[in-house]
Amino acid sequence: MTAQIKSLLLDERLPRLEVRMLLEHVLAKPRAWLLAHDTDPLTPETATAYEALAQRRLAGEPMAYLVGQREFMGHVFRVTPDVLIPRPDTEVLVETALECVAGLAAPAVLDLGTGSGAIAISIALARRDARVMASDVSAKALAVAAANAWDLTASLRFVEGSWYDAVPAGEGFDLIVSNPPYVASDDPHLGQGDVRFEPRGALTDEADGLQDLRRIVAGAPRHLKAGGSLWMEHGWDQAEAVRALLTGAGFDDVHSRHDLAGIERISGGRWPGHR
Repeated sequence: MTAQIKSLLLDERLPRLEVRMLLEHVLAKPRAWLLAHDTDPLTPETATAYEALAQRRLAGEPMAYLVGQREFMGHVFRVTPDVLIPRPDTEVLVETALECVAGLAAPAVLDLGTGSGAIAISIALARRDARVMASDVSAKALAVAAANAWDLTASLRFVEGSWYDAVPAGEGFDLIVSNPPYVASDDPHLGQGDVRFEPRGALTDEADGLQDLRRIVAGAPRHLKAGGSLWMEHGWDQAEAVRALLTGAGFDDVHSRHDLAGIERISGGRWPGHR
C-alpha cells in the first residue's frame, strides 16, 4: 500500500512545526494544501527529499538554511550559508533607523556589512524615497542581498568592500547602520546551535568582539552629514563599551536600546551639527 503524506506529518523525530515546514518546502505547497491533501499518496521522490532534509535538521543545521528563507520585518528573505540568518533581535535596529530618518526627505542611508540585505532592504521598503547603500566584503553575500532586493522590489545600491573602503569618495549619509561581527573569537557560543553553520566571518572579528565596532565608529565621522546618526548592533554585554567608543569619538546623545528580550542590543549616537 502506498504511503500517504500524513505519514510524514506524523514524523516524531522533529517538532511538528519543523516537519510541516520541511514538507511544505519539498512539496512546494502551503500549509492549507497539506491539510487538505494529507491522504494523497506520497511519491518516493518526496519521501527521499524529506528524509534528506530531516537528517540535516537532526544534525543541527538551521531550518532557515534547509528551506532557504526566513521572515524579517514582515518580509521573506532568501538565506544561504553565505549569510547570517536574520533574527528578530535585529528588528530594533531597523525600527530605530526609521525613527532617525522620519523627518527627512530622501535620506541617505548606509548599511555596512549587509549580509542578506535584511536591514537595508527593510529600510528601503519602509522609506521608498530613501537613497540606501549597502556594503559587504563578500561577493556571495551581496549576490544573496541583490536577489532579495529583486524579489521584494526594493531600490538600493550595493557596493563590495571592507567597511568604509566600499563607499565611493564624496558620499555623505544621514544615517549609518551596521550589524557587524561582534562575537569574541574564544566565545564558546561559536560552537553551539545554529551559529555552527553560519559564516564565521560574519560572526566574529577573530579578536575581542569589538574590533569591527571600533573601525565603524572611527570611520563614521568622515561619512556622516552634520546631525547624522550611527547605530550598531552588538553583543549582550558590550553596550557600555560601545557607548564609550561613541562618546570618545565625539558623538552626542549616545545611548542604547533593548531588544525583545530586554537586552541592550544596539547603541548609537548623533554626529554634532545641524542638518
